Amino acid sequence: MPTNITPTKQSYPKRHLFAASGIAALLCLTLLVYPSREVEAKKTFINIELEEQSPEQVTADFSLLETPQSETAALELTDHAEFEKLAQELDASVFKFKRTVTVKKGDTLSTIFSDVGLGNSLLHSILAKNKEAQLFTRIKEGQELTFEFDDDQSLKTLSSKVNVLETIFLEKQGNDFSFRKDIAPTETIEKVAKGTIKGSLFGATNKAGLPRSLAISLSKIFEYDIDFAKDIRSGDTFEVVYEAKTFKGQTVGAGNILSARFTNRGKTYTAVRYTDKKGNTNYYAADGSSLRKAFIRTPVEYARISSRFSNGRKHPILNKIRAHKGVDYAAPRGTPIKATGDGRVSLAGRKGGYGNTVVIKHGKHYQTLYAHMQGFAKGIRAGSNVKQGQIIGYIGTTGLSTGPHLHYEFQVNGVHVDPLSQKLPTADPIPASERQRFAQYSKPLLAKLDGQQNIQVAMNKQ
Repeated sequence: MPTNITPTKQSYPKRHLFAASGIAALLCLTLLVYPSREVEAKKTFINIELEEQSPEQVTADFSLLETPQSETAALELTDHAEFEKLAQELDASVFKFKRTVTVKKGDTLSTIFSDVGLGNSLLHSILAKNKEAQLFTRIKEGQELTFEFDDDQSLKTLSSKVNVLETIFLEKQGNDFSFRKDIAPTETIEKVAKGTIKGSLFGATNKAGLPRSLAISLSKIFEYDIDFAKDIRSGDTFEVVYEAKTFKGQTVGAGNILSARFTNRGKTYTAVRYTDKKGNTNYYAADGSSLRKAFIRTPVEYARISSRFSNGRKHPILNKIRAHKGVDYAAPRGTPIKATGDGRVSLAGRKGGYGNTVVIKHGKHYQTLYAHMQGFAKGIRAGSNVKQGQIIGYIGTTGLSTGPHLHYEFQVNGVHVDPLSQKLPTADPIPASERQRFAQYSKPLLAKLDGQQNIQVAMNKQ
């Protein structure tokens, strides 16, 4: 007999409902604690109809919301991996448009261009069109080169910091690259250095904090009165006021010696750097007399005297007694020869047994001759003016010469004299019209030789 069945509300097993509750709670917790784009994209809304439960059942089932330790660790690992992935994507994006390379031992600009994916044809094109860009080829170990690229990965900018002050750039402009050098502005201050020689000059100046370049300048200033190779003695003293270039409080270079005092064997010599109204700069003694002699003794540095001035020397080639009216300096072929004084070139060419010869007239009374040259320096020709110390040619063996050397002659009023023993005239002193100006300028500089303070004097934007 048929039975009437009354429809009833469908129910899920309680354990299924508890599990569903736990999952929902876990999803909510995950979304709150670990929000990310991935999670936002995967949000799922679950509508679950729950039967009414007693407080005891809710308390008992609350334990289902607790996340096992292993699952928490898995979530943290997943989130960290997502972060690392995003960071790597960001780094790759930056790396795509900018890359900094540190020069390693053995690197060349060519190998670095290849390493960053640029062809050597581009490098050769840049160097061929822009001579200043050659500075980029003088890379040193530890130097950094920064490459910046366009969207299509073509080079946009290349830059490198050469030193504390200088940064060089290559910037793309159309189809070519332009070179640019930025030099940071420096501040120039006056510094005072003083010391006592116990061993060598350079040892003493280094201990006093004087840059080596200025130690050389110091010896040049007083070279007419002091032979720094032979005359220096332990106990000699020096004081120097000089220009120092600074950047952000750090000394980055040196300028000129402004005033100096050197005591050698008990005798004191003083010098002040002075520029006259015509723009000529020289060093003068405190009384305005010139420290510079009109002539330097030797036209070749570090050369050996192979034959001295003599009226009865036997000529090595002609094999007969013949006056040797000059001094011979033996040195390797190609050694530079310097003009011993300011003057005008009257001859630059062949002169019989002298071979390649330069003759210089120094005013009305003096003349010097330089013979057996290998060749002449650029610009040296008859009628050209030369300065003391200027290179005029190079040692050779032209003419009647048995080996590479310079034959040097010195004439006073047309008469040959021994250049090694001749008392050389001094250069012109401060003119009378500038005496007062010189005194006003030199007085504070001479006073600073006794001080130790550093005095700021100017901002020098290079």
